[in-house]
Amino acid sequence: MEKMNRKVIVIGGGTGTSVLLSGLKHYFDDVAAVVTVADNGGGSGVLREDLGMLPPGDVRSCLLALADIEPAMEKMLNHRFTQGRLKGQNCGNLLIAAMTEIYGDFGVAIEKLSSVLRVNGRVYPMTLKDVNLAACLSSGVKVVGESQIPLEAIKRGERIQRLWLEPEEVDAPVESVEAIASADCIILGPGSLYTSILPNILVPELREVIARAKVPRIYVSNIMSQPGETDGFTVQDHVQVIRDHGGIGLFDYCLIHSGEVPENALERYEEDGAHLIGYCESERKQLQAWGIQPIAASFVEVSKGYIRHDAHAISREIQAILTHKG
Repeated sequence: MEKMNRKVIVIGGGTGTSVLLSGLKHYFDDVAAVVTVADNGGGSGVLREDLGMLPPGDVRSCLLALADIEPAMEKMLNHRFTQGRLKGQNCGNLLIAAMTEIYGDFGVAIEKLSSVLRVNGRVYPMTLKDVNLAACLSSGVKVVGESQIPLEAIKRGERIQRLWLEPEEVDAPVESVEAIASADCIILGPGSLYTSILPNILVPELREVIARAKVPRIYVSNIMSQPGETDGFTVQDHVQVIRDHGGIGLFDYCLIHSGEVPENALERYEEDGAHLIGYCESERKQLQAWGIQPIAASFVEVSKGYIRHDAHAISREIQAILTHKG
């Protein structure tokens, strides 16, 4: 394969973003990511509460996806302790915590760690402020906390009606805004709609720089629904939620998986209440009416029973879009 001399930036968080980054680095000379830092659950949440730092989990995943390190080092940085006081903590998260304490700044810590890990690209936080996600459920109940929102929605059997940040007016780092503004291609997703993608576009400066961009802007739709977030959703529903929270005109293309998914892999997800995201002809027409070009193809790979986006197939499609746009 031949790399393109273009800068692409992925906006999101979670496993979906890191998986895509691991593929993009083989197809583009310059790859960057802007990721959410609103997580309050798991080991990241504990570090956030104990040390007063930003949650490092999504940043760590993206750094490792772009890093040029030995497999043993990667395994160590992904290791999660199973015993003692460190039980549940991730080694890579602790390294970011140490760097943050040494340099006194989360952004500088990411930059220094990127150098140590020989990261081929840059990872930026959506903000350097302490923020929380808040949601209003269909009954009007307010829920605060990224990890609590889907759990409460499941418990009550309700949908998420609206999402916002607290505080709502959050500044984005200059570096994050400039990285998006200088990109040749902007990619939203894939990732959890409400807890990985939307938090980024709820930051006014990030939303505005995406809206102003004249380069191809691509939304990578999810393959499977997520209990408590997108139960019963179709591709169109995902797009509608993004439009409701971020306004119209945030992306020009939508990549949609339309191929087969192995039944044995689907069964595992269906047992957990997830389903394959629907897409049909009427949705294609609606996306086009919104000024979005849908691109439906096989974008799935199954690894160790997990249904993931095929990062190489998506990367090749993005190359094709950039080639077509000149």
